[in-house]
Formats: sequence, C-alpha cells, structure tokens
Amino acid sequence: MTGATAAGVGAGPMPSAHTSDALTHVELTWIEGRIEYWIRFGREAGERIIDRRRRVVSFRPGAVFAFVRWAANDYGTVISRIDILRAVAPGAAYQTLPFVRPGGEILLKIEGWPKVEKVLQHIDAVEDADVDPCDAAPDHWRHVAHRMSAGHEPRPYTPVRHQAWLKRREIER
Repeated sequence: MTGATAAGVGAGPMPSAHTSDALTHVELTWIEGRIEYWIRFGREAGERIIDRRRRVVSFRPGAVFAFVRWAANDYGTVISRIDILRAVAPGAAYQTLPFVRPGGEILLKIEGWPKVEKVLQHIDAVEDADVDPCDAAPDHWRHVAHRMSAGHEPRPYTPVRHQAWLKRREIER
C-alpha cells in the first residue's frame, strides 16, 4: 500500500510524535532480549524520549536511514528485519512500514537473521570504504536488496562508485 490513505492501515502503533510536520518519525523500542528496534545509520533531525524503553527519532525529507527490528519470545527469534528507507517530503508518495510515520521510500527490505547479518556486514564494508552509508547512492541499497533476494553476493560499494554517484547527483541538480 502506498500514499496517505494507507498510512494507518495495519502498520503498528502510532509513534507518540506529531506527524503533521515534514519529518519522518520512527518509534524505537529496547527491551533487552525481547524487542530491540534500533537505527543502524542515518542523520537524526530530532529525538523524543517517551519512557526508558521507547523513543521516537525523526528524519528530514530525503534522509536515508537503516531501521533494524529484532524480537524474540520464549521459543526463540520471531522477527529479524532490516529496512533501508529514504524519508519522504510531505505530499510525496510513500510506502507504509510499522513504527514509521508517515512511511518512506523503501530502498531495501530484508528478513531473516542470516540475511540481516549479511546486510549489516555490507554496511560495515561501506563504512570501511570511508563512506557514510546514509550518503551512499540509494540505487546501491536497491542493488543489495535485489542481489540478495536472488541469492547472489552484492557488488561492493567503492570510493570510485561513490564519486560517480556524487557527480551524477550534482548533474541532476
């Protein structure tokens, strides 16, 4: 589902933040060993603490961030997921996602701990190339998602590829 009409349909509890502003709000929860939702990378525009286990972080339109969700019960892991999203501007089309308001442009969506772990390792490799993952080309995160869904290894994100992205972005402006 996309668009404003789908924003509240089956997408988890509404973050305790006003969503009438231009920011994308993500509700994070941390209950050690049970529910662990965190941001792996991204430039936060703001943060609001709800209580000792929950907070809401906000991102400006166009910001790219990674949202990791892990949860377990008495029998083991019930969810392992990483989403790399781009925050959207007001009025722009978006995809809904639990705990993200209003939603975002999904660049990568991976489920299952072995695959999530590979994405986290890939993020580490981007950082090892001296590139902040939130500055990497959005197309690269789509490439990682597609390659992994096909069972292939993604191509590394190199400084040369990053320079090409920066030049392409400069031309588009």
